[in-house]
Amino acid sequence: MAKAVNICEVGPRDGLQMAQGRMATDTKLRWIAQLAAAGLKEIEVGSFVSPRMIPQMADTGDVVRGALAIEGLTVCALACNLKGAIAAHEAGAHVLAIPISVSDTHSHANVNKGTEAQVEMVRSIVDWVRAQPRPMRIDAATATAFGCSMEGGVPLDRVARVAAALAAIGVDRIALADTVGYAHPALVRDTVRAVQDAIGDRLHKLHLHDTMGLGLANALAGLNEGIRDFDACLAGLGGCPFAPGASGNVVTEDLVFMLESMGFPTGIDLQQLVGVRTLLAQSLPGETLRGGVAMAGIPQTFQPQAA
Repeated sequence: MAKAVNICEVGPRDGLQMAQGRMATDTKLRWIAQLAAAGLKEIEVGSFVSPRMIPQMADTGDVVRGALAIEGLTVCALACNLKGAIAAHEAGAHVLAIPISVSDTHSHANVNKGTEAQVEMVRSIVDWVRAQPRPMRIDAATATAFGCSMEGGVPLDRVARVAAALAAIGVDRIALADTVGYAHPALVRDTVRAVQDAIGDRLHKLHLHDTMGLGLANALAGLNEGIRDFDACLAGLGGCPFAPGASGNVVTEDLVFMLESMGFPTGIDLQQLVGVRTLLAQSLPGETLRGGVAMAGIPQTFQPQAA
């Protein structure tokens, strides 16, 4: 299996969407630039959603356009409908991320549509994007794939069916998202295997939250099943405003430490990455910054891998 692991930093989108304060556009761009300088090659910089619902994302168009100036950076943006997808394309995003909740209840709360209706929305987005002269990669994430705080458990066959429907529509890549952080390693193993059986290597990534303190354990379970792409968030910020009980993402710094210590190169400078937290502490004084590496310091035994 490939050893190199890609981490997509989702802090400027997922990390900020539940923040109490609003980060200025120029501060977001400084944050993104510092993340890229530390070695992050792919960053989800915002979401094209209603600013009335998520005011922290009102400047996403400007953030995308600013981030495009960073050489070598893959700029990702999230959208839930065709209007948002068009805005993301017009802004120049390289990658469009679309959430599709496997739980009908969460889907209605998140996008005001059931799962099947949202899958059809994805179809309209794919058709529109493929008709444009500028290509844009389309990633779909099956939210609540490991459980829902409103419905409870989600059957494996339902997750696999939704993933298969998205693959049939023609999305480029599919991720499994633990929106509320209910996953555990055995469930990650079983879900990844079920979805791999359904769509093969179209399954590429895990989006994990650390609600129950199992984020890194779940990442390891995915790693053991061949997953080599993960979402993570600096300082473990984030959560879903439409899923009760959802809390922060897997901490990017801690994930990098685990992967590099195990011999999986990420291309990320851990010391430099930890230093980016200073900007967060200054610009988001009311937010709790999490992470074992930042609290304890990088151990002297740490040996980064050659990218």
